[in-house]
Amino acid sequence: MSTTTTDRTGLAGSLDRYFEITKRGSSIGQEIRGGLTTFFTMAYIVVLNPLIIGTVADGTGTFLGGGDAPNLAMVAAATALVAGILSILMGVWARFPLALAAGLGLNAFVAYGIASREGMSWPEAMGFVVIEGIVITVLVLTGFRKAVFAAVPAFLKQAIAVGIGLFLAFIGLYDAGIVRTGAGTPTEFGVGGYISTWPMVVFVVGLFTAIILMVKKVRGALLISILAATVLAVVIESVLKLGSSVDNPDGWALVVPAVPTHAFSLPDLSLIGQVDLFGGFTSLPVLTALLLVFSLLMADFFDTMGTMTAVGAEAGLNDAEGNPPRSQEILIVDSLGAVGGGLGSVSSNTSYIESAAGVGDGARTGLASVVTGLAFLLSTFLTPLYELVPFEAATPVLVVVGFLMVSQVAGIDWKDYRIAIPAFLTFILMPFGYSISVGIGAGFISFVLLQVVTGAAKKVHPLMWGAAAAFAVYFALGPILNVIA
Repeated sequence: MSTTTTDRTGLAGSLDRYFEITKRGSSIGQEIRGGLTTFFTMAYIVVLNPLIIGTVADGTGTFLGGGDAPNLAMVAAATALVAGILSILMGVWARFPLALAAGLGLNAFVAYGIASREGMSWPEAMGFVVIEGIVITVLVLTGFRKAVFAAVPAFLKQAIAVGIGLFLAFIGLYDAGIVRTGAGTPTEFGVGGYISTWPMVVFVVGLFTAIILMVKKVRGALLISILAATVLAVVIESVLKLGSSVDNPDGWALVVPAVPTHAFSLPDLSLIGQVDLFGGFTSLPVLTALLLVFSLLMADFFDTMGTMTAVGAEAGLNDAEGNPPRSQEILIVDSLGAVGGGLGSVSSNTSYIESAAGVGDGARTGLASVVTGLAFLLSTFLTPLYELVPFEAATPVLVVVGFLMVSQVAGIDWKDYRIAIPAFLTFILMPFGYSISVGIGAGFISFVLLQVVTGAAKKVHPLMWGAAAAFAVYFALGPILNVIA
């Protein structure tokens, strides 16, 4: 007799009922595996976020956390702590397989576009992040953010998922150095068209390991490929001592897969709470400050819309209109991510598209996000969890997941140009513009424009008009800020 959610008892039964594990066609083991896969594909942020925001002095010449020199360990500990708490919150409350961490692109904008402005301080810049998060949270609680999401045509949601798949694949290839800036060309394959370094070999081995295991329907294929490629990377590094690509062009892209000398360290969490909520409005002209907050808001508002659509589609959880279950709860937690990231002084935290890697390995419920969050919390003490897995071992999974997501392109009507062109612009500009928001904005604006010129303006939802107009302002922010600066 088969076991069902109604006759299971104990902790396993409680988890099953709360997270609807069996109902979604999953298992506790599958969720744990998926959660770990997501962690290993996004754990790089614990190393990368400090390098982005921890190495930039603010407008007063002070580094994040105070002092005249970077304190990367302190930033890393806070980054992991905030990511862990928010990912667990997503899992427990929204019950969706989506993990959060400091947003790439957003952190660079906070560092170079806000904190480094003359007269600005890091606490004031983080104050802007908190304010933006509060505004988005209010928009979610009033139902506005969900209403905008519901107003997006289904074909654009499909295009967003396809674009994120291409974006994921490009991230994986670029971060591993398989695709890189070329000599005389924007990008090239490998070095001069060749697989010429040992880290590239690790990527290729990891990629084909994942592909073969997936084709053979091996459970945990993606996690196994990450672990296998990491073992190979550690062996290669221990023998050849390649080091970082900063010192050796043939070295590892970010994390050097060397076995650390110690496994445990107490984290320095003194960065938490170093925030000046309104000081930035006295350090900058009020209009400039408001436009900077608006820019953060636009990126946060629409990035998650695309991410949760794509992850839900990959998991087979979306409804006929492309909406994932408990979307309101998902949006609330993501909005609180900006608040939490600002209060933690690690920049806005947002939902990670790398969560699709965990979904590709079987995750279907919020339990996977809880596992990812616990792994982040553990990484504040156990440094090997994020200092051992190099880009070249983790990013092959992103390419495989990108393939799975691009398959949704078949659902788009390519004979209707009013649908096909906005869809094309949406998914092609995400990888080429290296931004989910850019692709969404181009799709929204072109959709509204084509409906107008073909006499179908009345079919456009009022919220789509507003979203397209907001994106038009967003794309013009650079010149606007230059004029008023």
